[in-house]
Amino acid sequence: MFQRILAAYDGSDVARHALREAIQLANEQQAQLRIVSVVDLGPLFWVPVARFDVADVEKAVIQQAENDLADAAAMARQAGTAPETVLRRANGRRVSDEIIAEATSWPADLIVMGTHGRGGVERLVLGSVAERVARAAPVPLLLVRGH
Repeated sequence: MFQRILAAYDGSDVARHALREAIQLANEQQAQLRIVSVVDLGPLFWVPVARFDVADVEKAVIQQAENDLADAAAMARQAGTAPETVLRRANGRRVSDEIIAEATSWPADLIVMGTHGRGGVERLVLGSVAERVARAAPVPLLLVRGH
């Protein structure tokens, strides 16, 4: 049914749980798996008086995302799937827009991602990448709730 599965991954426990589901589904469907991580460096530049070297922090954030992707790929390989990995930079765009852009350009048949399941004021304040992807996804979306 699905031939190309895109898993959004940020290294969190919720994302790891969703990735396990994506790997299992890819194995069952004999589908290709692509794992995407989106780095949003925008908040680094919102600080009015930088008391740190932004370039060093940017480098560290990108390195962490690359490490997270490597760990995710290793998890998939250990389960018998040979994934592709992609690191995208938000560059002023929403993380959700980057996930959708990757799903469109690859092109994916299914997006798999985790959700914290926040509601009320917490969701209003923090926003929801998953909700934004759900509203605009060009393909089916499997949302996996955290434990």
